[in-house]
Amino acid sequence: MREHVIIAPRGLAAAQIVLALGGLFIGTGEFAAMGLLPGMAESVGVSIPHAGNLISAYALGVVVGSPLLAVLTAQTERRTLLLVLGSIVLVGNAASSLAPGFFSLAAARFIAGVPHGAYYGTASIVAAAMVPPSSRAQAISRVMLGLAAANVIGVPIATWLGQIFGWRSAFALVALGGLALLGLLCVFIPIVAADKQASPRRELSTFASAQIWLTLGVATIGFGGMFAVYSYITPRLTEVAGIAAAHVPAFLALWGLGMIAGNVAGGWLADRALIP
Repeated sequence: MREHVIIAPRGLAAAQIVLALGGLFIGTGEFAAMGLLPGMAESVGVSIPHAGNLISAYALGVVVGSPLLAVLTAQTERRTLLLVLGSIVLVGNAASSLAPGFFSLAAARFIAGVPHGAYYGTASIVAAAMVPPSSRAQAISRVMLGLAAANVIGVPIATWLGQIFGWRSAFALVALGGLALLGLLCVFIPIVAADKQASPRRELSTFASAQIWLTLGVATIGFGGMFAVYSYITPRLTEVAGIAAAHVPAFLALWGLGMIAGNVAGGWLADRALIP
C-alpha cells in the first residue's frame, strides 16, 4: 500500500528551502562562535581557552535539549514544534548578543543550543513526510544542507560582520534570522501530525537498544574530532599559521563546501545502498 504523502501549501521545493533556512540560521549561530572566539574572549575578560567553554555551553544545551524535547514533545504536531524551537533560537541568540559578562553569555549560549538537535530531527521528519519513501534520504539531506551552507554563507558573513561591528552583531543577525524563520514556517510548512503511537515511554525505550548506543558512539567520535579542530580554528589560523584575520572567512567557507559535498553525496548514496 502506498504511504500518504503530505502536500506542502506552496510547493515541496519552497518547504524544503524554508526547512533548510532554519538549519542555516541555527548552524550560523552555532559555528559563528568559532570564528569570533578571540573577540568574545577579550570582550568578557577571559583567555581564549577559557572562552572555549562558551562552545561547550552550547554543546551542553544540545545534549540536554535534544533528548528532553524529544520525550516531552513526542505527541506535539510538528509544525507547532518547529515554531517553538524557532522561538528558542530567537531568544537564545538575542540574549547572546546582549549578554554583559562571561556567565550570562554562557547561559545564553546554553539556551541557544537547546533547540538544535530537536530542530534538525523534526525538520527531517517533516521533509520525509512530504516525499515518497524512496526519496526520503535525499529530502533529509536537503534539509541538512542548511547546516552545511551555514559554513559557506552564514559563518563567513557573521565572522566578517563581527570583525567590523563586533561579535554581538553576529548573534543579533542570527536572532533576526530566527524571527524570519517563524514567519516562513507559518506560510510554507504543512501541518504534520505526530505519530499517534509516540509517547515519552516509547521514546526512552530506544536507549535499551545496543544499536542505538553504537550509532551514538560513532557520531560522538566523529563530531568530537571535528569540533576539536573547528572550535579553535581562528586562533590556529591567525596565531599558528600566521594567516591574516581578514582571510579567516574564506577558510570557513572552504570547510562548509566540504560539508555540502558530503551532504549531497551522502543523501544520494543512502537512497540507493545505505549499508555499503
